[in-house]
Amino acid sequence: MHYITCMAASNEVASPGPPLLASLATRVRRLRDERGWTRQDLAARSGISVRFLARIESGKGNLSVRRLADLARALGTTASDLVRTPSGQARAVALVGLRGAGKSTVGALLAGKLRLPFVEIDERITDATGLALDQIFELHGERYYRRLEREILRRILAGGARVVVAAAGGVVNDPASWHLLLELATVVWLKARPEDHWNRVVAQGDRRPMADHPAAMEELRALLAARAPTYATAPIVIETSGRSPEEVVQHILPLLDGDAADSDRSSHGCGSLPA
Repeated sequence: MHYITCMAASNEVASPGPPLLASLATRVRRLRDERGWTRQDLAARSGISVRFLARIESGKGNLSVRRLADLARALGTTASDLVRTPSGQARAVALVGLRGAGKSTVGALLAGKLRLPFVEIDERITDATGLALDQIFELHGERYYRRLEREILRRILAGGARVVVAAAGGVVNDPASWHLLLELATVVWLKARPEDHWNRVVAQGDRRPMADHPAAMEELRALLAARAPTYATAPIVIETSGRSPEEVVQHILPLLDGDAADSDRSSHGCGSLPA
């Protein structure tokens, strides 16, 4: 399923078009999150009401040139940068979803079809720290992990790398990382039922989810229910239940932006990625 969201313009100025409003919304959210500000904080700095900021960040708020300048000044950027639409198409494809969604398998297949590098963010994090994921969480906590995740995503995506990325399942827990993905990549949610996530993990030989934990399935259902609304804001949602990885890839390819899809016909190879 390919979701396309259209937004009505206000009467304040002529409509600049949904893509511009969506870009503005993503940049404002990301810049605010990077500074650790609430909407109340940004409202105090920009003179724009919290209610209207909420409309801007949802892609529905069409503001005047003067208000745009006030907002940019508060965020430490320029009005032109806030409303800048991406040149060309997204250079990266980011796969998201809970563990067991098939990101690793589908990602490798998709990267092969597109002739692009494939990067798993969890692997980058373990390489950078020399620690296993469970050790990172045990020794340093989730906040440390999310900071590393955000830094690695920014390094890869902001550099314009053409790459297929498998994001961590909890990337939606960090708004700054999530907005970074939405702005700089074509995000694909590999959607599945809780039972599918469970069975795929078990099929990989990992029985930790249910070891001495009878409520594991219910917790998985609750986790998916909590994250699904954010996953669903991805521009591409692919139902993977009942489909092989190869079938999933074939459903993704026609929905990708031209720049990424054209890589399938490119002769440039995989190139390199930031370390």
